[in-house]
Amino acid sequence: MWIRLAIFAALLAASVTAVLAAPSRIVILRHGEKADDWKLCETGRQRAQALKYNYLGKDAAKSLFTEDAPPAYFFAITLHTMELATPAVESWGKPIIYYSVLPEADEKKFTEALTPGRERRPGTSSTTRPSKGKTVVMVWEHRHIANKALDDKYQREAAVTLRQLFHLDILPGVPREWPDDNFDYFWIVDFPENSNVPSRFEMVKQEFGKSFPDVPANDWGEPDGLDAGSGCVK
Repeated sequence: MWIRLAIFAALLAASVTAVLAAPSRIVILRHGEKADDWKLCETGRQRAQALKYNYLGKDAAKSLFTEDAPPAYFFAITLHTMELATPAVESWGKPIIYYSVLPEADEKKFTEALTPGRERRPGTSSTTRPSKGKTVVMVWEHRHIANKALDDKYQREAAVTLRQLFHLDILPGVPREWPDDNFDYFWIVDFPENSNVPSRFEMVKQEFGKSFPDVPANDWGEPDGLDAGSGCVK
């Protein structure tokens, strides 16, 4: 019985890692503002709804997708990222592919949990390519999107940030760090056909206007303006 379960788990992990091989576009964003280690604060929940109606949901006002290239997959890595993605994902009637990492009191253990082996990490398979030519969305933890200290610590064959994993360092204009105060940007990465080497990078600011006036839209690297009274923590 245990052998059969182990084989099933291995096959499942392999199928998940294959999903992100050679897509045409990856949309990367950070989770929303959080109340604690387990859930988003009210501002973060508003951001989740704002993203659904403006950028990521079906029939969104400023959709990042086209009719010919809807999102094929949504990925999340923590409870915060899953909570942010859920409203948009539900509008498409799709599941979230969730790399389950739960909060840890020990920051080192939490970081290690967010740094799985390459066999479990999305984008590492070069065989099966169900996402070829498709668009995928990754809602991630910001230090594992771009963080100079982590990039310097781990060699490329053990990449732990998306910046390093997807070789974004070869493109101009890709920041080395994702600032703590920025919850309001997309990183959009394009790949040529039949290639895992990125060809284009764009940063898009999330702006919701009067429909969600309390959701910050601060410039890159600038404070978000949220104080202790907001109920949100960094």
